[in-house]
Amino acid sequence: METSLPLGKKPFKMAKIVMPILITQVALYLMTFFDILMTGRYDTYHLAGVTIGSSFWVPVYTGLAGILMGLTPIIAHHIGARRSEKVRPSVQQGLYVSVVLAAIIYAFILFAVAPILEAMPLEEKVRVVAAKYLKGMSLGLLPLFAYTVLRSFFDALGATRVSMFIILLSAPINILINYLLIYGNWGFPELGGAGAGYASGITYWIVFFIACAVAWGRKPFTEFNLFKEWGKISFVSWKEILFIGVPIGISIFVETSIFSAVTLLMSNYSTAIISAHQIALNFTSLLYMIPLSISMGATILVGQAVGAGQMRDAKQYSYLAVGLAIAFSFISIAILLVFREPIASLYTTDGAIISLAVQFFVFAALFQLSDAVQAPVQGALRGYKDVNMTFIMAIVSYWVLGLPIGYLMATFTDLGPYGYWIGLIAGLTIGAITLLVRLMYIQKKKFV
Repeated sequence: METSLPLGKKPFKMAKIVMPILITQVALYLMTFFDILMTGRYDTYHLAGVTIGSSFWVPVYTGLAGILMGLTPIIAHHIGARRSEKVRPSVQQGLYVSVVLAAIIYAFILFAVAPILEAMPLEEKVRVVAAKYLKGMSLGLLPLFAYTVLRSFFDALGATRVSMFIILLSAPINILINYLLIYGNWGFPELGGAGAGYASGITYWIVFFIACAVAWGRKPFTEFNLFKEWGKISFVSWKEILFIGVPIGISIFVETSIFSAVTLLMSNYSTAIISAHQIALNFTSLLYMIPLSISMGATILVGQAVGAGQMRDAKQYSYLAVGLAIAFSFISIAILLVFREPIASLYTTDGAIISLAVQFFVFAALFQLSDAVQAPVQGALRGYKDVNMTFIMAIVSYWVLGLPIGYLMATFTDLGPYGYWIGLIAGLTIGAITLLVRLMYIQKKKFV
């Protein structure tokens, strides 16, 4: 960790870290974005099937992958404290954990998802597409989790451009495979929505192999010898990873599963409403990549500063991240309000779905400011290795408050499906305020 930078130079350092993360996150998200977009152009039933399938996939994957994100502050602390010799064992143990997590999710998809889908009030065509989509996605579980470990390693070193490079190489490949397998072009089988799942599964393997090649053959990563002298499974190391990673994973799972729960509850509405809801959620999630990337950058910079004992720098990076995210939130709000109809038209040509999506976008705009506070504050807290309050408040704000409020608004008012979005906005706002107070407390406790 270098010596402390003057405050005036910190925004440039944060931008240097955050911009590659943003490009990486957008490119990663574009895989799901194009799954929805290209399937929507194929067939409405297949769009609804992919929507339901992704409602299972996203929270389960992101929650367990979030556990592996615990490696980022661990490695960042090692780097900040100049303990480079501890990096390789941490990465190797993280890879061991990734294998176990991939096996858990695969078993869940194999044995638990089908009965759940059968119990849902879905049209048969939608149910079949959802099951096949998840089957295709599951082929990429192992490489996706293993890549998450390697990405945590790259990012913790501040080499966020490496992750950007890898994903930028693979994203066009995913779109091409989608083109081949969804529509059956160039002699490939026409799989519809299921083809989007298989395309993602194949792409995740490509991402993993590229990441391995970079870690193996490019400086400065070769100095860590990640793939040499493999140690035995160390449950002590697993405990450290899980102690930090599990609260992160639970927090992410709670946050993403609430949106999936709302989507599943909307199975009581028409296929058009489900599709319009997913369109609004899909594009809003794309905009969320900005505060999320700032959050990840805050984890790296705050983690390195804390590891080096530079508490003043850690505090400045924390609030710099929040200010940057708030500034971008006003741009996101303007985009959602001004370009609602053109955005909806990108996903489908169905006029009824476009009309519904335009209404959902109004509520999506209200998300942006709370997201701009909540996400970077979470990232800063993770940099301090303070992760327990994050997942506790995620449970309270979303599941104890947000979902019940949404259900009541949707069931007992004229808002209908839009009521769920009111509940989500309320939960997100409460969580953002509470976590900001927690960050201030931690900084007062640790500031020297």
